[in-house]
Amino acid sequence: MFSAPFASTASRATQFAGAYQQVAVHTGVEDASPHQLVALLFDGFFAAVHRARGAMRGADIPAKGRALSQAVSIVNEGLKAALDVKAGGKLAEDLSALYAYVGLRLTQANLRNDEAALDECLRLMKPLQEAWAAIGPGAKTHP
Repeated sequence: MFSAPFASTASRATQFAGAYQQVAVHTGVEDASPHQLVALLFDGFFAAVHRARGAMRGADIPAKGRALSQAVSIVNEGLKAALDVKAGGKLAEDLSALYAYVGLRLTQANLRNDEAALDECLRLMKPLQEAWAAIGPGAKTHP
C-alpha cells in the first residue's frame, strides 16, 4: 500500500483547499479529495508557468509577475505546505528541498526573464505530476 508523505487528518484536506483557493486556481475545490487537490495544484502550477512564458515573450511584465507569483505560491503554499516531513521522512524532505529550489528558480526567472529557468522548473515538476497521477485517487495518502 502506498503511503504518501502527507498528513492524514481531515484538516489537511482543508489546508489543501485553502492553499488552492489562495493561489486563485478555480475549480470544484470544495468537493475534491486530497489527491484531487494536489493534482489541481500541479495543473495550476503548469498553467501559471506557461502563462508566465507567454507574458515573458510578449514583454508583459505585470502579467509575467502575476503568473510567476502564482506558480511560486502553488509550490510554497500548496505543495510544500502540504508535506508532512515527520510522517513522510526522507521522501518528504527531498520534496521539500525540490520545491524550495523550484521556488528559487521561478523567482530568478522572473528577475532575469529567463525562459531556461522556466524550462528547468517544468522538467523538474513534470515527473512529480505524472507520478501523482499514476498512483490514482484511490491510493492511501496517509501512513
